[in-house]
Amino acid sequence: MSVKAFELVPAVEREKFLLDKSKTEIECIECCGKNLYVGTDNCFVFHFKLEEDHIGGRTTYHCTKQGHKFLNLRKPIAQLKAASALNRIVVLCDGILTFLNMFDLEPVLSGSKIKGVTCFCLNENPARANPFSIEICVALKKKVLQIYTFTEDKMIHSRDVVISEPALTLSLDGAFICYATANEYNIINYEDGYKQTLFPYDSDSDPHTVPYVKRISKEEFLLSGPNALGMFVTTAGISQRPPLQWNEGVSSVGYKHPYLLAMNDEFITVHSIIDQQQKQTMPFQGKHLGDFDGKIFVASSREVYALVPIAWQKQIQALLGDKRVEEALELARNSPRAGLSQDKFQKTLKRIQLQAGFIQFAENQLAEAKDLFVMGDLDVRELISVYPSLLPIQSGFTRSVPPLHEIPNLVTLCSGDEDRMVQYKDFLVDYLQHIRDQNSQNRLEIDTALLKIYAETNSAQLVDLIGSQCSCDLQEGVDHLQKYGCYFSLGLLYKNNKEYDKTMQVWSRVQDGHYNDEHFPGLDFIVEFLSSLSDHDLVWKYADWVMEKDQELGVKIFTQRPSDEVITEKDQELGVKIFTQRPSDEVITEKMRPDNVIDYLHRFPKSVIGYLEHLVFTNRLEKEKYHTHLAVLYLDHVLQLIKNTNIDKQLINIARSKLKHMLQVSNLYRVQLILSKVKETELYEECAILYGKLEEHEKAIRILVHKLRNYEEADKYCLFNSEGKEATYRKKLFQILLGVYLDPSYERRDLLIQPAVLLLNSKESTFDTLKVLQLLPENWSVGLLANFLLYSVRHSLNDARTTHIQRMLLRGENLNKKQMLIELKRHPVNMTEDRLCSVCQRGFSDCSFAQYPNGVITHVHCAKNKTICPVTGRIFKTTQPRK
Repeated sequence: MSVKAFELVPAVEREKFLLDKSKTEIECIECCGKNLYVGTDNCFVFHFKLEEDHIGGRTTYHCTKQGHKFLNLRKPIAQLKAASALNRIVVLCDGILTFLNMFDLEPVLSGSKIKGVTCFCLNENPARANPFSIEICVALKKKVLQIYTFTEDKMIHSRDVVISEPALTLSLDGAFICYATANEYNIINYEDGYKQTLFPYDSDSDPHTVPYVKRISKEEFLLSGPNALGMFVTTAGISQRPPLQWNEGVSSVGYKHPYLLAMNDEFITVHSIIDQQQKQTMPFQGKHLGDFDGKIFVASSREVYALVPIAWQKQIQALLGDKRVEEALELARNSPRAGLSQDKFQKTLKRIQLQAGFIQFAENQLAEAKDLFVMGDLDVRELISVYPSLLPIQSGFTRSVPPLHEIPNLVTLCSGDEDRMVQYKDFLVDYLQHIRDQNSQNRLEIDTALLKIYAETNSAQLVDLIGSQCSCDLQEGVDHLQKYGCYFSLGLLYKNNKEYDKTMQVWSRVQDGHYNDEHFPGLDFIVEFLSSLSDHDLVWKYADWVMEKDQELGVKIFTQRPSDEVITEKDQELGVKIFTQRPSDEVITEKMRPDNVIDYLHRFPKSVIGYLEHLVFTNRLEKEKYHTHLAVLYLDHVLQLIKNTNIDKQLINIARSKLKHMLQVSNLYRVQLILSKVKETELYEECAILYGKLEEHEKAIRILVHKLRNYEEADKYCLFNSEGKEATYRKKLFQILLGVYLDPSYERRDLLIQPAVLLLNSKESTFDTLKVLQLLPENWSVGLLANFLLYSVRHSLNDARTTHIQRMLLRGENLNKKQMLIELKRHPVNMTEDRLCSVCQRGFSDCSFAQYPNGVITHVHCAKNKTICPVTGRIFKTTQPRK
């Protein structure tokens, strides 16, 4: 596909060449800076000075003839090359290589001519150390390539390279010579002689193939191959780019990144080396085309023209105008950046990416558009403005000038296609979600657009949006959410803006069925909200409404309060530890005091129990009235269930388990009060627990044994009540239990023989053996008590032996102490008033002191490390200072 990349601008007109004869034709050209040299068919070399002007965005040239030179050979000038390092012009005419002064065109190096030359080239990548010298490769008719080094005043013949056929054209890069013979291309390293044949061509069967070699870049050449292909070849003999398809008969090539220009007898074609596509064709019957220090000149037989590149920005805009997005982007990324700073180039590139993105957007290529928007750092408001009514009212955004696109709005773009409209909205949502967390700017516009789209589509993502610090304007959001019936989200929006009363008004109406919203999570969510609310007046306002709907759920309003709430100092003195510390700017209220909450909850029996459980078990309040109150409520609830004959026994068991747990773990309730109520019932287990709290263990155990006949529970009773206490206390409880089992006054004592035996033989029970033997009936056999007696004997022996060992150890320690005392008395320390502490240099106020093994004496408090002398630093591993 075509794009105008270059335009022809006249540089030197025909009149400038008119001498005595009007038939002068141009054969070759060369340019060096502002100096243009033209070789003609009648052996003249012309020198012109070019001045370049830029007027109104266009480039023009004005030339001034500086002189001309006739070489007196009567043959056309074949080649011209400028050597600016030496101010020389190298001329090939009639097989003779001549050197002229660059300014007056007079011959230099008189007598230094090279004859029999078919072609030559300058080394544009020499390895020489002298910057004021040039290296030339000359192809002779004798099948030899010669390397010369020229300086200001001499010519040095460096070496000869013998080849199999005469070279028709060649180019030199470093030590590598790429040349073409009549039927093949070769590359040779003149330093080591390594030669490689690149590819053949048949000039006889393909007369349109003109051999041509052009150095493109460092260590890379462009060759004219068969079938009108331009072949890229490196000095390693490989191709790293795809070939170019150009016109037949290409005779000259020029290169200006990223374009390569090829000329034949009829056309100049422009190709991109990025995608190898032909971009422009210009009809032109030319003789020579070349690139010179970034400029490209082309000569017809009569005039010289400059091929002026169109600004790459204009080329890109033309490509974008034709919707050739990929080509435009590729050109933008590979265009020359001369005259542009890195920041300015990046800014220009991003604008091009945004323009391309909107073109892809308009073409419904949405994935590509998203990538381009991200790469171009799109001001998201530019995209949102395409969607009607999505920008917030208070946004003062105006579209970019000059415009990035020509899309009036989405309605016009979609032309009534609803499916396409949905695709575009989904795209906007996806793009906004992608940049929302990465872009802190334009949050108002982003969140407003998302809120409006989510509300319109009743999306579940609306809740997440509002819950994540939505920056939407309150009133605009309220209007839109009400319009589409998003009442749960409406309440959240009020909540985010601390309009808590309005939040509850909306949610309560949804819960009561006045509004319908499928995304509303239910009463649980309202309770969670109220439990975290610091506005206690509003909490109490809606507490009744919640309690009437669900008591067990409603009590969480009070049990799940924030941990940072505090109450007055008076309540702290009373022992209320439910709260900790609150910011100083918060209003401290009395309305959430536990006593006030309990008084309120008396109307709701289930709730008051739940709240007291929270105070006692969760917050561990050590306050007698709460513990007693909870125990009484548990008891009343159990008694109420028992009176109901139709109640499920499992419910009674659950209620009694709660009561027993409370009676066991708490030590703060009024035991006598609860006992007075329990004694009148058949709650024997609870009664036993209460007797245990009063240390009336015999009564408790008799209930367990005689009333309940639960011998296992009696064992557990002894273990539980003796936990954490001395061994004698446990012996006492088990002794009481055994006494109850063996009580001779109990009428049914025969039934207790077996549990008594089991108790005696139990590993967990402990007894005073003598007292047990006094209790045992005389008619019991020894075999019945064998295990108990065996354990008792072993235990007694163990105690005796342990006591004996302890006594011996203590006797040994006593002897050691006596020995130490004797040793100390042998070396007495005389403490006088003049004696000073070796550490603090102060006197001793009493007779206490510390002495290290090396004789250093200090105060006791100055001897901080008993194993290191504080004065000398000597370490005593096994000895300690005596005191």
